[in-house]
Amino acid sequence: MITQNLNIYNSLSSSKQKFESIKKDYVGMYVCGPTVYSDVHLGNCRTFISFDIIYRYLKHLGNNVRYVRNITDVGHLEDSGEDKISKKAKVEQLEPMEIAQKYTNRFKEVLKKFNVLDPSIEPIASGHITEQILIIEALLKKDLAYESNGSVYFNIDNYNRTNSYGILSGRDLEKIKSNSRKLDSQDDKKNDYDFALWKKADKKHLMKWQSPWSIGFPGWHLECTAMSNKYLGEKFDIHGGGIDLKFPHHDCEIAQAVGYNGKQPAKFWIHTNMLTLNGKKMSKSTGNNILPNEIFSGKNDIFSKAYSPNVIRFFFLQAHYRNELDISESSLEASEKGFLRLIEIIDRLQNIKPIEKSNKELMSFIKSWEKRCLECLNDDFNTPMLIAEIFNSSKIINDIEIKNEIGQREKDYFLNLFDTFLNKLLGLSYKKSNSNNDSILEVLKEVRDEARLNKNYDLSDKIRDKLANIGVKLNDND
Repeated sequence: MITQNLNIYNSLSSSKQKFESIKKDYVGMYVCGPTVYSDVHLGNCRTFISFDIIYRYLKHLGNNVRYVRNITDVGHLEDSGEDKISKKAKVEQLEPMEIAQKYTNRFKEVLKKFNVLDPSIEPIASGHITEQILIIEALLKKDLAYESNGSVYFNIDNYNRTNSYGILSGRDLEKIKSNSRKLDSQDDKKNDYDFALWKKADKKHLMKWQSPWSIGFPGWHLECTAMSNKYLGEKFDIHGGGIDLKFPHHDCEIAQAVGYNGKQPAKFWIHTNMLTLNGKKMSKSTGNNILPNEIFSGKNDIFSKAYSPNVIRFFFLQAHYRNELDISESSLEASEKGFLRLIEIIDRLQNIKPIEKSNKELMSFIKSWEKRCLECLNDDFNTPMLIAEIFNSSKIINDIEIKNEIGQREKDYFLNLFDTFLNKLLGLSYKKSNSNNDSILEVLKEVRDEARLNKNYDLSDKIRDKLANIGVKLNDND
């Protein structure tokens, strides 16, 4: 294992803490996945890309990482009390599981375009009904839950006699009480702020299962507790998700886990911040919203041209995951130019002819740069600082070009570091240039020109997007 002092911002303590896994060289990480009733939002993609970086770096440090990211296919309710997937199934006239599978597949396709690694385990909520029922039964026995008209609710007042609900978000119970509102179909709760563990289903409800209390379905918060407990145990290293999940979802998870087994489930809680569009909150209702594939294709009314997944990923990584980020035409154009500059830096190094003898002084400079890069990632996965350091490598290359004093060993080591930081850790795709690659590019450009001439725009766009992914920008106005 590589010895590194990794510090992570823990939402539970509101401070950076040195990361030490519960079990040596093993990390258990749970990240809340999507509710698959529609196409994944761009803001959600930022979250999953952020945890992809965390996953990659933890593995780079030599850890065996069990990364669990769930699929929510039941129990996520509208304010009206209607299940989001069931509602979408009625609209599209499909079975709920058809809806879930359709949007699960599309979610995975988008993440693949972003070069996001698959998790170790990707459990679905509907496949863990038995585990959820067992947790509810245990909470009922401890008087931390109550049954009412076939539904079961978590009793926050009883929990708060020995614990503190809202410990993650920092909200006290009195404030939660004052901000609580009664939702449709929840008149059977003792208190408006109690949350559902199991909901009795009406006759029209499409997704429902048998339980000791009624034919119904599990609460959204309970699903993650059941799945994280099953695959990572009562206590694991990292629990993550978007900042919008901190309250109530993650606070509810903590209460359920502590109530069930007496243990705070995660040692570290990590939350990614919001993504805005042109300075405003993303919203379908206002039209200030865009889906990933709409950006990739250029078929939208917001941006003037298409941007590749590689450029979007690079754009995300230029801001720290805990900072709010605004996406706009100007910011994407800047990211596109910045990414191409990085490729140019690598190309310059690639094209330098090495001398026969080694240069120990230069190797020392390169290793000092490597150390600074690692320090960036050790500081709460600070990708913008890492990218700044990679840009700074241009100074070293300038010196090499002037002095022409780089041996093959130093050159190979330097190029391998670029591959490690840009490709393996940041997940950015690029290719080093050489004469053969240049010839291949020319052929591809000719094929694309012919496709455009023959109005085969699907093929033309596909070639353009593939080339953009490796940092080759084509100007259709030429």
